[in-house]
Amino acid sequence: MRKVIIAGNWKMNKNISESIDLANGIQRSVYDVDSVEIVVCPPYTSLGDVREVIASTNVKMGAQDVYWEAEGAFTGEVSCGMLKSVGCEYVIIGHSERRQFFGETNETVNKKTKAALKNGLKPIVCVGEKLEERNAGKAFQVVKDHVENSLSGISKQDMLNVVIAYEPVWAIGTGVNATKEQAQEIHKYIRELLAKMFDPEVAKSIRIQYGGSVKPDNIAELISQPDVDGALVGGASLKVDSFVAIVKNCV
Repeated sequence: MRKVIIAGNWKMNKNISESIDLANGIQRSVYDVDSVEIVVCPPYTSLGDVREVIASTNVKMGAQDVYWEAEGAFTGEVSCGMLKSVGCEYVIIGHSERRQFFGETNETVNKKTKAALKNGLKPIVCVGEKLEERNAGKAFQVVKDHVENSLSGISKQDMLNVVIAYEPVWAIGTGVNATKEQAQEIHKYIRELLAKMFDPEVAKSIRIQYGGSVKPDNIAELISQPDVDGALVGGASLKVDSFVAIVKNCV
């Protein structure tokens, strides 16, 4: 049985004091939830302070990106070891905004994913099509390209520590979310791809999140689908009440 995972991607929001307040509000409200894995992904500047807030609680922490080299002359980048040292357990890799604005490719996603796994971090690997790609009937083709090339060369054993987030780019921050049927259709397709790439048992074990305008009032119907195992939450993760409601509507 796959445990539902709800991860909040705070993106470039919240200074340190705001991050502390948000993390405090969340952990105080979900302390009694054990059937859902809860992850918060603050900006780099707040990771250490948020870790202090959620230490010894049921809330885990992730980062929003990572670089594949261990150290060196890579100004502005952050390594897996640095994330581990500040208390991260998860890391988001290949978010559509990283692909759109910062030149992320399947190749760099693959390098980052392998580095994360090598260093004991659990990658949340993002895949998904743009609106024009969906309208052109290329959604499956794009998702196949993302999945196969982002996860190339990863062992079956390592794949058990990978979470995949399906993000239809046309639904991110737009207020328009995929219907439960649209989400299920792609999630099922991703699981079938994983079965071919690895094996059916591995595919059955991997959690696939949905991301794209997730709110308290649509999360229950999304996770009611057999292949939807949680959500990567953007805007609704920036307020205690909405993020907590999403978590509790999964219980």
